[in-house]
Amino acid sequence: QVQLVESGGGLVQAGDSLRLSCTASGRALSTFGMGWFRQAPGKEREYVAGISWSGGTTDYSDSVKGRFTIQRDNAQNTLYLLMDSLKPEDTATYYCAADIETPWETTPRGDDYAYWGQGTQVTVSS
Repeated sequence: QVQLVESGGGLVQAGDSLRLSCTASGRALSTFGMGWFRQAPGKEREYVAGISWSGGTTDYSDSVKGRFTIQRDNAQNTLYLLMDSLKPEDTATYYCAADIETPWETTPRGDDYAYWGQGTQVTVSS
């Protein structure tokens, strides 16, 4: 049974930084391609960033490129999302997800991810 647990969310001010973590259990993180998604109230789920199983390939949505960094530590079975220069429009519930079909590459399609965490709330005040 694969489980993903996010942590690190909170209430911050615009311009602040935050680091989200996603810890995997039940299977080695190194076997997954990983992604971060977010969903704001009343909006559709949005792809944020992806990383291949080795960490050699990363990808970002245009809305976060240059501000967010996705990283992974396979030895610690943990995925990270470093978020800098946060804006009020970054407010959302953030989810990590695991791709077992094509882990050697990144994918922005939510349907490609087999496992999802429960989410962590990020609120950015202006």
